[in-house]
Amino acid sequence: MSSQRMLTGSALINVMVAAAQKAGRALIRDFGEIEQLQVSRKNLGDFVSTADLRSEKIIIQELQKARPPYGFLIEESGTIQGEDADNTWIIDPLDGTSNFLHGIPQFAVSIALRRKGEVVAGVVYNPVVDELYWSEKGSGAFLNQRRLRVSGRQHLDEALLACGTPYGARGSSEKFTNGFRNLVKQVSGMRRFGCAALDLCFVAAGRLEGCFEMNLKAWDIAAGALIVKEAGGYVCDFEGEQSFLDKGSIIAGNEAIFLHLKKAILE
Repeated sequence: MSSQRMLTGSALINVMVAAAQKAGRALIRDFGEIEQLQVSRKNLGDFVSTADLRSEKIIIQELQKARPPYGFLIEESGTIQGEDADNTWIIDPLDGTSNFLHGIPQFAVSIALRRKGEVVAGVVYNPVVDELYWSEKGSGAFLNQRRLRVSGRQHLDEALLACGTPYGARGSSEKFTNGFRNLVKQVSGMRRFGCAALDLCFVAAGRLEGCFEMNLKAWDIAAGALIVKEAGGYVCDFEGEQSFLDKGSIIAGNEAIFLHLKKAILE
């Protein structure tokens, strides 16, 4: 049964879901063609840019139709001012671009709504497996129709973590490097999936005990962070504060593992 037929969210969530699913269907069509382009890096780059922009256009059209006054903060187009300054959509039309580029089915559409400076709703959709994560502030978090709860595991030696390792021009950071070196010796396993939005959703679903990453943008994590918190998890930036959307670093986990991660990365 598709997530669209199963969903029983609010009018706001339904608007966001409809936009994410429509964009997801376009991405699936493009993803089906990308294997034919693997021989040419240049063509692949152009193709992925086109897919990204197509997804973005669909989302903007759908959300503007439903909520005309709202503004946008989007990966490709930047800031689009709306008449309603209190409400801004934060959108990543294709999170996990490198995965998409290489034919790896770990990518998502991410849509969040920030109202008066606070994220109040979030949707993350992986169209390949038709997994729809969604949440509204104060209403819990869900995967399709199933309510989510973070993992109950308490100890690092039984914890599975995800991280996004710095690379290329992004460089590294002593805080990240020291934290990673400390944690990798203690945990059950470490994963690098390449899609921050889905990493956070996996924490919310109890598939991971925690995750951490730096060099992110607001659209990578706005929806996923809310989904983690509404599933009973905890989130902060690499300074232990709640400025992760501005600072672009994030630590997330269930209560016990979150505290271990904070200690490993902050100290």
